[in-house]
This record gives sequence, structure tokens and C-alpha cells, in this order.
Amino acid sequence: MTDQPTTAEADESTELSALEQYASDLTDRLGATGYDVEFDTVRVFVELDKWVETIVAAREDLELFSWLSAIDWSKTTEVGEGVADPDSLVERFEVLCRLSSVREHNADAAIFVAVLDRSEPSIASLTEFIGGAAWHEREAHEMFGIDFVGNDNLIPLYLPDAFVGNPLLKSYPLIAREVKPWPGDVDVEPMPEPDQEPAADGGAS
Repeated sequence: MTDQPTTAEADESTELSALEQYASDLTDRLGATGYDVEFDTVRVFVELDKWVETIVAAREDLELFSWLSAIDWSKTTEVGEGVADPDSLVERFEVLCRLSSVREHNADAAIFVAVLDRSEPSIASLTEFIGGAAWHEREAHEMFGIDFVGNDNLIPLYLPDAFVGNPLLKSYPLIAREVKPWPGDVDVEPMPEPDQEPAADGGAS
């Protein structure tokens, strides 16, 4: 996954893999703006104003709605390491929706991506066509502050009503992690070499 909202354009002189060909064909069929394939995962980039119609069209082949979430591509990071190259980062939100096939002997799947303006993050709701998206949109609204137009039930899932802020924004200060580092940020003693004898513990053999 890259820091930039760019999409892959296949070089005509380069033969596509089977997965890349699938991504290319799916993108063409849906009239999407582009695609990329990384780690055996297809991502299809969708115009914001065509989000709902594209998802609905994609479900003709990819019937199963798996999940919807978001990514905050921000230069501002309150906790942890900062962005490696902030000058090259295009700040934005991405809303992602994964669909897959449930047909026998068909493992087709794709993640659909729409790019949102960080200053006014808003996108049409999928709930008219996918009832299961309601929970996911509520979560993304609560955690990122994204407005899903048409979803009239964007009430908190996890946080108390008086809570202020959106905890999954990179700009949100996680005070607990300021006090206690992430569990992975610890020194781990290396494993002994295979021919290295374990240290004596002084106990009886």
C-alpha cells in the first residue's frame, strides 16, 4: 500500500499476471479510475460521486460484503513515529469496502477505494443497498469523523455520548500510549544459537 492515491496503469509491453488481468478487467467493466495489485490483493479506485453505483454494479459478481473502513493519510501524528516523507504525502481519507464472491470455485475479491477531502470528509452511504454496511459506517463515523450521507443512524458504537474527538485520527492524542509505549516497542532478548548451552540455573539435575 502506497502513501499516494495513485493507481496502477499497466504497461502494454508487459504481460499481466492473472490477478492483474482480473483487476484490469474489473476496473474497465465498472468504469473505475484505476487499480493496483499488492500482496495478492486487488484494489480498485472509484470516483467519489460514483461510489454507490460502482459498489452496486460490482456486487453482480462479488456478492459478499465483508467490511467497510477508512484510512487517515495525515502528515500530523501525535503518537509514535512520524511520517517518513511528509512533503510527498497527499493528505486525504480513504474509504475502503471489500467485496468477494461466494460462488463455488471462485475466489475473486477486491477492495474498493474512494478518496475523500480531509477538510470535509463525506461520502454517500451504502445502506440503501447493503444493510450490513450500517454498522461499519457508524464505526468509521465515530472513529474518523467521516459523514455517510443517507445513513441517519450514525450514533456511537463504542464511545460514551459525552466523548469528544475521533480516536483513530492520527492527530488524536492517545494519552495512554504517551505514558506506556506500544507493546512492540521493547527490547527482546535474542534466541540462543543452536549450539549454545543454556545458562546454568543452579538447580539440581
